Formats: sequence, structure tokens, C-alpha cells
Amino acid sequence: MVSDVEKIKIAVNGGIGFGAKLNAKQLTTISKYMNEDEKLELTTFQQLYIEIPEEKKEEIIEEFETVGLACYPVGNVVKSLRTCNFCKGEEREGMPVAKELNKRFAGKPVPFTLKFSYTGCPIGCGEPMLSDIGVMKYKDHYNLYVGGKAKGRDAEVGYLLKENLTPEELYETVEKIIAVYSQMGKKREAFYKFWKRVGKEQLIS
Repeated sequence: MVSDVEKIKIAVNGGIGFGAKLNAKQLTTISKYMNEDEKLELTTFQQLYIEIPEEKKEEIIEEFETVGLACYPVGNVVKSLRTCNFCKGEEREGMPVAKELNKRFAGKPVPFTLKFSYTGCPIGCGEPMLSDIGVMKYKDHYNLYVGGKAKGRDAEVGYLLKENLTPEELYETVEKIIAVYSQMGKKREAFYKFWKRVGKEQLIS
């Protein structure tokens, strides 16, 4: 690659499935757009950051998607859904709902990077209670947590905002939360700070 080519950073992963995995074809495709001395950054959001030529962004993303890679913008957006490994099965742990959540909300612009996670049972491997927005499947319904904070001396568990939601109720509530945060959040205001400032009533009124 020519070193003076304008580049743009994107995030990629293997999408929603049984664990955060990439296959050989996906890794080979990614490596085509890296120099020998370049390194991939693996983030806590189960994403890889890669820089690609800006002028070829669309065609490269299309190529990535043909091998099953999911591509997302980098920056102050809703991150792709961090999930559990669906160890008890796709239907039992609600993988279709997780995929729909990711499809609807990943990449949406927000005042500050928003961590969004999902787990298919109360064991909580996806760490929903430590995320800005977290979803836990319980039996045939979904519990929604907000305002978790995983880092720092003031780390705390998220608040159970709503429980026993159907999938449609879940999508509607998450959409409303993200919309309110986008409209009322201050620039670079972390979601947990926003949540403490506005409270439950404004978030879902």
C-alpha cells in the first residue's frame, strides 16, 4: 500500500454468533489491507480496528461483508452489541433478538461512546449489568438495565429499568433511550453520567 493514501478507521467483527470468533477466510481478507508492520487493535467491545483507504471504503466494506464480517463506524456511536456465547443454544438464549438489537442500534451517533451488551440467561456472561445499556433474557422475556459502569473506583451495577419485556417492547424502549440520550446528552457526556443527571422519568417518559 502507498503510505500517503488517506485512510479511515473502521471497526469489524464476526457479527452476532456463538462467541466472538473469526475464521481463516475473514482473517485473510482483513490482512490484505494491512502492511507487514501494522497491528490490529482488539477493543473491549469485541471489535477489531483497521485502517483502510478512504477512497475505497465502500468496496472494501462490501468485500468484508461478503466473507461474513460486520463493519461499524468508529467514534461516538453505539458500539456493536457485546454478547454471551449462547452456550445453551440460539433460540433458547435469544440470538435472533440479539441480532435485531445489533442491526437496529449499532453505529448510531450518540454524545459519547455507548457500550451495549446482551446475555441470554441470568449467568450474565455478556456483562449486561456493567454496560451503559444491558439486556438479560430471563425465561421468555427480557430485562433491561441502564447506567452500569465497569471501570474506576466508582464502578457500579446498572439499574433494572424494565423487566419482563417482549422483543418489540425491548426494541421500542431501547430506541427511546438512545433517542433521549442523543437529544439531551451533553457533548462527550458518558451515558452513566447522563443517566444520573436526567433520571428514570425523562429517560422513558
